[in-house]
Amino acid sequence: MNRLLRIAWREYLAYVRTPGFWLSILLLPVGISTYALAPMLMARSTPTAQVAVVDFSGRGLEAPVGAALAALRAGGRPQARLVAAPGGPFVDAAEATRTLRDYLRGSRELPGGGRLEAAAILRPAGDTVAVDFWSRNVADRSLENTVGLAVQTSLRRQALEKQGVSPEVLSSIDSLSPSVADFSPKAERGRVALKDRLPGIAGFAMGMLLWMVVLTGAGMLLNSVIEEKSSRILEVLLSSCSVPEIMGGKILGVAAVTGTVLAFWMTIAGTLVAIRSPVVAGEVLGILIAHGLWAYFILYFLGGYLMFATLYVCVGAFCESTREAQTLLGPMMILMSVPLIFMSQALTQPDAPLLRTLSWIPPFTPFMMAARAASDPPLWQVAATAIMMFAVTGLELWVAIPAFKSGALATGRFELKTFVASLARRGRD
Repeated sequence: MNRLLRIAWREYLAYVRTPGFWLSILLLPVGISTYALAPMLMARSTPTAQVAVVDFSGRGLEAPVGAALAALRAGGRPQARLVAAPGGPFVDAAEATRTLRDYLRGSRELPGGGRLEAAAILRPAGDTVAVDFWSRNVADRSLENTVGLAVQTSLRRQALEKQGVSPEVLSSIDSLSPSVADFSPKAERGRVALKDRLPGIAGFAMGMLLWMVVLTGAGMLLNSVIEEKSSRILEVLLSSCSVPEIMGGKILGVAAVTGTVLAFWMTIAGTLVAIRSPVVAGEVLGILIAHGLWAYFILYFLGGYLMFATLYVCVGAFCESTREAQTLLGPMMILMSVPLIFMSQALTQPDAPLLRTLSWIPPFTPFMMAARAASDPPLWQVAATAIMMFAVTGLELWVAIPAFKSGALATGRFELKTFVASLARRGRD
C-alpha cells in the first residue's frame, strides 16, 4: 500500500507542478462564460436584418408582417425591420423577383444603405395567400417562420371579421391566456417547486461531470503510461513494485488530479450560488443530504471512473505512441457518445424503457443511473446495477493485471496474440 501511494503521489505531482494544469483551472471559467454569453454576443454583433415585403394579395398584409418582424427574438437574433421594397412599384411577382434578386445577391445596396437580407412576395392563391420567401441565409428559417405566422394570423383575423366578429372581440380573444400551475404526486406539497426539479438537474449534472472526468482522465492515463513505457520507466517500476500497485497508483494519482480541479471549481460555484441565491443553495444541499443522493452519486462516480480507468491503463501499456492508442480507443469513444446522447433525455423522461435498458449495460450504467436520479429508481435497481458495475470492473482488473505487465514489457505494435497469451498465462496461474 505504501508503494501504491508513493506512485499515486508521484503521478499527482507530475501534473500539478506543470503550468498547463493551473492554466486549465484558470481558463475553465473563461470557456464556461464564453459558452453562456455566446448567444448574447452573437445578437449584439449581428446587424439588424432588413426584410422587404411585396404584397400582391390586396389584403394589407405588409403592416402585420412588419410588426411581427420588429418583435422577432429567435435563436439570439437581433430585431428584424421592414424596409420598402427597392425598385418598386412592380407590375407583377415575376418583375419583383427579378429586381429583388439583385439586391439579395449583394450586387446592389438598399437606398438607405446596407444589404437586403430577405424578401417576401405575397401572391393571391384562391382563398388564401402564397408566400415566396427569398433569403440570403438558407440555414436560418426564423425570418421565414415569422413571416408565415404573421400572414396566417392576419388571414384568420380577416376571415373572422367577414363572419361579423368585431376587431375589439378579436383583440380580447388574442389577449386570453390560461394560468397554468404544475402539480405532481411526487411533489412534497402537491404543487411542483424548484426543489422538485433539482434532483433531475443534479443527476444530469453528475452524469455529465462523470463523462468529462472519464474523458479527461483517459487522456492523462494514456499519456502517462505511454511516456513511461517509451522511456523504460515502467520496466524499472515493475522490478520493484507489483502490477496492482503500479496500476492502482496511476489511477489514484490521476483521480486526485481531476478531483482537485473539480473540488476547486465546485467550491467556487457553490460559494457564488450561496451568495447570489441562498435559498437555491440550501435546497440543493438539502436534496443531496435528505434524499441520500450524495451516496448515490459517489457510488456510481467511483464505480464508473474505476471501470474506464482500468481499461485505459491497460490499453496504454500495449501502445508505443499516442497515435496508436487513439486508433485502439476509437471504438470506445463511439461507445462513450451513446450516454452523452441519452442523458439529456433523462431530464424529461427518466423512466423511458430505453433509458432503463441502457442502465443495465455496464459501460452505460454509471452515466444513465446518475441521470435517472430524478425518477427515484427502486433500491433493488440501484443495488443490482451497482453490483453488476463492480463485477465488470473486477473482471477488467483480472484481465488487466497480466495484460498490463505483458504490454509494458513488450515492444512494437499491439498484437492480439500477445494479449491473449497473457490471459492464458493468467488462467493457468
